[in-house]
Amino acid sequence: MTETPGMEKLRELLLESGCSLVLWNNGNATEFHGRGVSDLYRLLNTSPALLAGAAVADKVVGKGAAALLAAGGVATVYAHTISRPALEMLTQAHIPVTYGTVVPNIINRRGDDICPVEKLCARCTTPAQCLPLISEFINRQQNK
Repeated sequence: MTETPGMEKLRELLLESGCSLVLWNNGNATEFHGRGVSDLYRLLNTSPALLAGAAVADKVVGKGAAALLAAGGVATVYAHTISRPALEMLTQAHIPVTYGTVVPNIINRRGDDICPVEKLCARCTTPAQCLPLISEFINRQQNK
């Protein structure tokens, strides 16, 4: 797989900075340090223009993150680790993807099960089907 111009630099920034997500849009790189899909969810709901047409480098992309990236209209994605369902969703959305490793599913932080957002989105076939499930999940997490 070939990377789009600038993606190599974005990938290096992701891996060297210790952040979880790097977004390049309008000539600026922005680093994020949130857990799971929280940064992508917040961006989609509060700053969608930052996602539209952006190049994104993310450490871990599961199906939920892929749905948020596709719904946000990103132009290209680098994932250090990506799940097969996420890769399929981004491919179906015609978003070019480069990656380090493809795994069957993203595993939760304890390492004993599939990531809860990956599980929620397992039966969804489109980003639009995933979004309300992700929203409910985020709201539950914030209300704990």
